[in-house]
Amino acid sequence: NMLNISKSTYARWETGENIIPFKHLVDFCNFTNVSLDYALGFTRIKRYIPIEYNPKQIGLKIKKIRKKYKLTQLQFATSINTTQSVISDYENGLNIIQTAFLYDICKKYKISADYIVQKNSLEVTKC
Repeated sequence: NMLNISKSTYARWETGENIIPFKHLVDFCNFTNVSLDYALGFTRIKRYIPIEYNPKQIGLKIKKIRKKYKLTQLQFATSINTTQSVISDYENGLNIIQTAFLYDICKKYKISADYIVQKNSLEVTKC
């Protein structure tokens, strides 16, 4: 009820049948007071950092990560099995990142998901 979703939808997220959409993941973390890194299984530490839902800010972080690794949008997109236009839309804040792509970026580039969504973090933070 707190996430405004059906019990069956929540159950499919828990079993891994479906991937939780990013907006619901943010709501879940904020409601349960856990970090994104904890919810995604990157850490056992529950440290809670309030999460903001800001596509433009997230896009800037994605661009910063891509540039740190000296990749074109196409190279970065290929590395996480998507298209250049998806990365462009993310970087320009036109679309909110999909949870699966956030997860893949964090795993592949060893980046904290909390870093990607936090506005106060300036440096790329390793996970």
